Amino acid sequence: MKASQCFFQDGEHKWVAIVRDPDRPDALIDTNEYLVACNGSGLLLDPGGAEIFPAVFSALSSGFDPASLVGLFASHQDPDIISSLALWLEFNPRLPCYVSWLWASFIPHFGGSAESFVAIPDEGMEINLNGLPLQAVPAHYLHASGNFHLYDARAKVLFSGDVGAALLPSRTEGLFVENFDAHIRHAEAFHRRWMGSNEAKRAWCERVSRLKIDMLCPQHGAIYQNQDVERFINWFDGLRVGVAVG
Repeated sequence: MKASQCFFQDGEHKWVAIVRDPDRPDALIDTNEYLVACNGSGLLLDPGGAEIFPAVFSALSSGFDPASLVGLFASHQDPDIISSLALWLEFNPRLPCYVSWLWASFIPHFGGSAESFVAIPDEGMEINLNGLPLQAVPAHYLHASGNFHLYDARAKVLFSGDVGAALLPSRTEGLFVENFDAHIRHAEAFHRRWMGSNEAKRAWCERVSRLKIDMLCPQHGAIYQNQDVERFINWFDGLRVGVAVG
């Protein structure tokens, strides 16, 4: 995977991305992992599958001490999100994992015990990262029935899990969306099939439209920034989802 790259820094508050693994097997979907750090403590978001743990750990270590991680955040229960959990807990058995209450008895199949999880209620909650308030934003049924995104108001960034994801051609290099119209073609089929509720989609669009967002960072594909954030929300709002064909 590419070594972590910092996209925001304000004193001791920063967030970095660990993205794109050009050496991954073709059978595996490519994923982005994100770190939010404040005052020497870090929260790792959607830390990825067990098979990429060594690459993620190495990339993370290039710019941050993994011993300073104070938690993991899992937007939902999928293996590409959190099947590396047992390996992170082997590194630090006291590392908490923030996840929807709905998955708190499912994700332990990947590892951990009841004490390993902080269950997020359906309405969301604030996560305090060493003085930095982060907000778990409800995104249920997009695509998981218990699903959360994470909003950093200070950095004006929304970590949006599978919302905004695009299945880009192999060897795509750009970290940011450079041509929205060309990019969104790689997102359309994914969103139509994997996003299960038009009602939930509309609620999410209304909710995040009230937030100040400079960057929208999905778990797959490139990062939306500036005007492309609003363009994506408007595009998503108008898309018919939850359809397998047509």
